[in-house]
Amino acid sequence: MFQKVFNFYLHSSVHVALAVFALVKMTQHLFDIQNDSVSANFAFFGTVVGYNFVKYDALTRNKGRKFSQGIKGIIVVSLLSFAAAIYYFFQLKLQTQLVSIGVLILTMLYTLPFFPNRKNARNWAGIKIYIVALCWVGVTLYLPLLNAEVEFGMDIFWKSLQRFTLIFVLILVFEIIDLTNDDPHLQTVPQIIGVRKTKILGLFLLIPFYFLEFLKTQFDPRQLFINIVLVLLLVLFILNASQKKSRYYTTFWVESVPILWWIMVLISDYLLILK
Repeated sequence: MFQKVFNFYLHSSVHVALAVFALVKMTQHLFDIQNDSVSANFAFFGTVVGYNFVKYDALTRNKGRKFSQGIKGIIVVSLLSFAAAIYYFFQLKLQTQLVSIGVLILTMLYTLPFFPNRKNARNWAGIKIYIVALCWVGVTLYLPLLNAEVEFGMDIFWKSLQRFTLIFVLILVFEIIDLTNDDPHLQTVPQIIGVRKTKILGLFLLIPFYFLEFLKTQFDPRQLFINIVLVLLLVLFILNASQKKSRYYTTFWVESVPILWWIMVLISDYLLILK
């Protein structure tokens, strides 16, 4: 019973949506944005809809196909999430709505066959990792900042690079795990440079990810400790990644990294209050 519930939790994209929610809350924490649950909730429900649309679009378009109970449940979750996302969308400020529409367009280009030979952007060689990383940065960083009307400056630029680097590294782990199943025409990073060099690239990118924190005009020293814990965790995930790992390695553990990052921040804030 637990296994079925857990698998449904993963397959319905609730877990990855929690990761997105956590990163939005991280952005709000880092830029001292308070009392804005709308952008975080919109990001959560929008992620459920977006990811399920990407994963199950082909199934839902097959009119003659009979759906299993699990797929029916995912469709219900997706429809409820869609309704919630629409509700929160109309509570966002105009500039935030425009960014979310831009992310929606990227998602549709990624999924639907708009291009010649019935291809979508997902089939463009080597571009998948950049589209996904840009969508995550847009939703988890720019969306809450725009909604809070935070003035854009160098701090946001450095944080954009840092957030993009984090997502890029996480996707590298996914691509290593999926190496044997990915279409060779996708030209993912491991397909182009090999697993060993992909791991070296991931480890190398953790260096700027950590030190970009120092470039902020105002940074919390506690964040440096939290980030080093995060970096060490990512090192372990990168080094242990292989095609032999189960899908839980990425769909649960790797996608838990943003959630763990946010939990560490919450614990740090709680300890500070106790002092």
